[in-house]
Amino acid sequence: MDILVLNSGSSSIKFQVISMPEEKVIAKGIVERIGLEEPFLKYKKGDGEYQKFTRPDKIDHKIALQWVLDTLTDKEIGVLESLSSIGAVGHRVVHGGEAFSGSVLITDEVIKALEDNIELAPLHNPANLMGIYACKELMPGTPMVGVFDTAFHQTMPKHAYLYALPIELYEKYRVRRYGFHGTSHRYVSQRAAELVGKPIEELKIITVHVGNGASVAAVKYGKSVDTSMGFTPLEGLVMGTRCGDIDPALPIWLQRKFNMTPDEVDQYLNKKSGILGLMGGKTYDMREVEDGYLAGEPDATLAFEIYAYRIKKYIGAYAAAMGGLDVLVFTAGVGENSPPLRELVCRDLEFLGIKIDKERNNVRGTALISTDDSKVKVFSIATNEELVIARDTYEIVTKEEK
Repeated sequence: MDILVLNSGSSSIKFQVISMPEEKVIAKGIVERIGLEEPFLKYKKGDGEYQKFTRPDKIDHKIALQWVLDTLTDKEIGVLESLSSIGAVGHRVVHGGEAFSGSVLITDEVIKALEDNIELAPLHNPANLMGIYACKELMPGTPMVGVFDTAFHQTMPKHAYLYALPIELYEKYRVRRYGFHGTSHRYVSQRAAELVGKPIEELKIITVHVGNGASVAAVKYGKSVDTSMGFTPLEGLVMGTRCGDIDPALPIWLQRKFNMTPDEVDQYLNKKSGILGLMGGKTYDMREVEDGYLAGEPDATLAFEIYAYRIKKYIGAYAAAMGGLDVLVFTAGVGENSPPLRELVCRDLEFLGIKIDKERNNVRGTALISTDDSKVKVFSIATNEELVIARDTYEIVTKEEK
């Protein structure tokens, strides 16, 4: 069965076609600049080279998806004979709230629940829903499955996910910590268990997903018991443009001091802070910051050290929360590709049993990077959220067919 995996953002649609159960990627790509001038589509078959196509008109998500489907079924460059070759569509959905503790077949009731969760994820869920609406219109007979970033963290105990706020905020409005990047944390924790050669049910694992967005998860015996992102993706680590953990009185101070509106504060903390803020607005690209750190530039060094220090603190906290640590995993764009960051984060963590091998650490992608005598196995693992979505979609759809 060929599964179309979609990750619909506000101005882009990432896609992959994965043949299941072989788990073979037969095509992948992205449409960018949806709703903007000069949208383009990047596309490649299998292990081939990317091709780029542009168009002059502004397009919406429906037209963008039609462009993807036309490309996939094109007689010269496509990989599918027709749309009927797509057995199911798997959608990445950021926020499932408390309604979904796992992936589900998308029905009208599920769509209604996602619409009800827009308030919890106003930047993400509307874009995810646009992809679902477009598929429903263009591929009405094809089953769809929703795979939620928040679902993996629904195993967190109450003492981990509740804030110390008046309890009616949770009871009436479900104000609590939800966590995100769950699909990635789930994949790399399972992959780490495979690499260690032990059942995940026997391991205490910390997964560090650091890209432009970033979060840490404590995975105890296969279940998420804590994670750094909270009610929104703003909580936790320092990120590309997000501040992460701050004194909760600071937004109030910003409003009073600079007469900011709530929307202006939201933009300030989500879009102008983090690495971008620490770098004086020059960049939030961690590759540039890493280069500056290695060159000894003061502003880049400070930003890089703050970024690493926050990760280190969460590793210590989660090792304490789980009562020990067996495996530490770095993943996502920065985690997989920055040996200096991994080295800096793990420096002085020998007391936890973490020892990095400098030669092994000089790698990008999936590898063991700890020494042979390190009590904690440390890995860099390339994440694969699309594969998780394809697996869940295939499993749910084939069960439904039976």
